Amino acid sequence: MRILSLMLIGMSLGVMTSSTHAEEKKLSVLLVDGQNNHNWAVTSPIIVDILESTDRFKVVRATSPAKGEDLSGFRPNFSEYDVVVSNYNGEMWPEQTRKEFVEYVMNGGGFVSVHAANNAFSQWPEYNLLIGVGGWGGRNENSGPYVRFRDDKMILDKTPGRGGSHGSRHEFVVTTFDEDHPIMKGLPSTWMHCEDELYDRLRGPARNLHVLATAYSDPETRGSGEIEPMLMVLEHKKGRVFHTVLGHDPTAMSSVGFQVTLQRGTEWAATGKVTLTDVPENFPTATECKTRTFD
Repeated sequence: MRILSLMLIGMSLGVMTSSTHAEEKKLSVLLVDGQNNHNWAVTSPIIVDILESTDRFKVVRATSPAKGEDLSGFRPNFSEYDVVVSNYNGEMWPEQTRKEFVEYVMNGGGFVSVHAANNAFSQWPEYNLLIGVGGWGGRNENSGPYVRFRDDKMILDKTPGRGGSHGSRHEFVVTTFDEDHPIMKGLPSTWMHCEDELYDRLRGPARNLHVLATAYSDPETRGSGEIEPMLMVLEHKKGRVFHTVLGHDPTAMSSVGFQVTLQRGTEWAATGKVTLTDVPENFPTATECKTRTFD
């Protein structure tokens, strides 16, 4: 009986150790929000659900004071996290916070820019270097070139003009541009994304910019008539950035394509690798958007 009891205790300890170990393996994510021209109070919990549903991430939120309130005390400890995900598009952070954020990424921290996060901080040079391209906020030819595609090659177009626009929300086809990148590996070459804003005419420094996927911005939906970058990655010194322009609202975020690429992109930004390689059976096809509801 004593031997059996010891065995049961040992098994219990083993389960506890295994569980603790699994918890330790989770990547720590800091989700920054609090100001946005989009409804961050609705979309931030969705981002948390998308990431934590993989059991690969543990997400903590850093919510800034509201627009017009004192931001001087907003100073998240970025260094405590493997990756920072931004759902923020608002007032400029304090100087020390900006300095610590750039140092965090350059020293190996991961960063993920989601949708309108690329509208933010048009007057912050280092931020624009990190995200590669952005829109609105007075961006123009002085912000950097457009990213264009000619004969299946990416080119930089210095034509003068505004930075950032989109037509009406609609479903559109996302096309893989780099099928060998870990974030895209195994995904269909084309897939239908759910109704979303298709950002176009983005511009910026575009240094080290590596495009993973594109979409055609159709003039029939008031688009640019150009193939536009949808998913991008950048590397800056020791840090990695994943930039998705998808994800305007819950409808867009319900797209399994958005969710899988956000999960993979966040893991890649944090570690440089992707272990979330399973492709869900309900991944969208070239003609049909597929969705997953949120907890």
